[in-house]
Amino acid sequence: MIGANVPPFPPEYRASGLLLHVTSLPSPYGIGDLGSSAFLWVDRLHDAGQRWWQALPLGPTGYGNSPYQSLSSFAGNALLISPDYLVADGLLRAGDCESRFATNLADYEAVIPFKHRLIEKAWTYFQAGERRDLRHAYDDFCSKQSCWLEDYALFRALKAKYHGAYYLDWPPELVQRKPDALAGARRKLERQIDQVRFAQFLLFRQAEELKAYARSKGVGLIGDLPFFVSPDSSDVWANPELFLLDEQRRPRFVAGVPPDYFSAQGQLWGNPVYNWDALRQTGYQWCIDRLRALLAHVDAIRLDHFRAFAAAWHVPAGAPTAQSGQWTPGPGAEFLQTVQHELGHLPFLAEDLGVITPDVQALRDGFQVPGTRVLQFAFDGHPDNPYLPHNFVPNTVVYTGTHDNATTRQWYEQSSDSQRQNFWNYLKRPPGESTEVASELMRLAWSSAAALAIAPLQDLLNLGSEGRMNVPGHADGNWRWRVTADMLTPSAFHRLEKMTEDTRRSTRCDAMKTRGTIETVF
Repeated sequence: MIGANVPPFPPEYRASGLLLHVTSLPSPYGIGDLGSSAFLWVDRLHDAGQRWWQALPLGPTGYGNSPYQSLSSFAGNALLISPDYLVADGLLRAGDCESRFATNLADYEAVIPFKHRLIEKAWTYFQAGERRDLRHAYDDFCSKQSCWLEDYALFRALKAKYHGAYYLDWPPELVQRKPDALAGARRKLERQIDQVRFAQFLLFRQAEELKAYARSKGVGLIGDLPFFVSPDSSDVWANPELFLLDEQRRPRFVAGVPPDYFSAQGQLWGNPVYNWDALRQTGYQWCIDRLRALLAHVDAIRLDHFRAFAAAWHVPAGAPTAQSGQWTPGPGAEFLQTVQHELGHLPFLAEDLGVITPDVQALRDGFQVPGTRVLQFAFDGHPDNPYLPHNFVPNTVVYTGTHDNATTRQWYEQSSDSQRQNFWNYLKRPPGESTEVASELMRLAWSSAAALAIAPLQDLLNLGSEGRMNVPGHADGNWRWRVTADMLTPSAFHRLEKMTEDTRRSTRCDAMKTRGTIETVF
């Protein structure tokens, strides 16, 4: 055994939770936030016997509003700041927040300028002397987070100055980070930089309160960390030596996946790839800092694209397809050993979907990191399909579907006749209606041997195509779905509570009382 001696999930651990991104919460301000609806959501989970709330990445989003293309690995998304809590804090007036937004979709075009105006007003009030008692906390925050905050604040101020342009299209002296050019930009953009810093202070303050409240309710928070970073991010701009870039700071290789059954040409993601030799020489410090930054807000992390720790598909920059790429070794066991030494534990869930080779399995199992199973992938008629529940090992997280999948109801409606029949045959019951499938798939997940079962809220609410969060490969219309308050009916959560108790996953089960605290799991 090359990793921890104790698995993340204690013996006989059984728990469950729901997947819901923060932006999808109810709110009168056009997008979900860290305000009262987030606290009420924690209450709902607790009351229904749920142990975990999983969200998508929490970083600031850029083009397309995708949480998987963040402008920073360390900053948070300022759109998640609660206006109501700023009013309660005395940093805004109630009249400042008057607005009218759609309640069923995240209205990014309207929300972004609205939230920016609120942050600017809050900063103005703060500068004028409101909440003087927070000045020390603000200064302390800026000092403690300076290793990433200064670069990020300047990056955002410059991005605004150049109307959102890709940083490689800025003046060359800024792309190359010439000291005189950076100093001049900091002087000219001082007010904008201050507002970015202040927004992060406000956001971190609200996030700390939410995490503390969730813990008081016995609800753990699962975050999500993309393996690669966005090409247009403060991460790459401020740390070019950590990526395989040319002299003009453009990627020499980009990330993707090779051709497979689903795509004859593979997939080109466009993310720059890491310079693992450079990172290794620092003891992987930047990577460890990245993990610590997210763990300040969550209790466990879903490691997206886990297979890249073993090997990633590197495609030469400029290649028209991913076919010309090759597998390039990742940091492997040495990295996870270093992280374990630095953090003292490995609070991770591995997203190990797709074609997984033996080296990836060995890395995952050697460190006893729980793997991922998605039931929507299970019903191809092959009894050895790893996504069928009878093939699960306990150290597993099972999902009905993920943010990239159709809702379960939509999945069933779009499935072939043979898939549908395979599904009902596996349940050993006559075929039913599409309206029954989501609840049946959830019960299958909750009844399985997997230590942790999670479903998107959309499946609990039995939504169809209207509830889909993301369609991979489609640039427009994603990440907008939101739940409205009237959709969160008591009956849905009562059903969830009963199913959780019936399958011995409830927080009220004896095993969970003795072995279910967040601290004993991760």
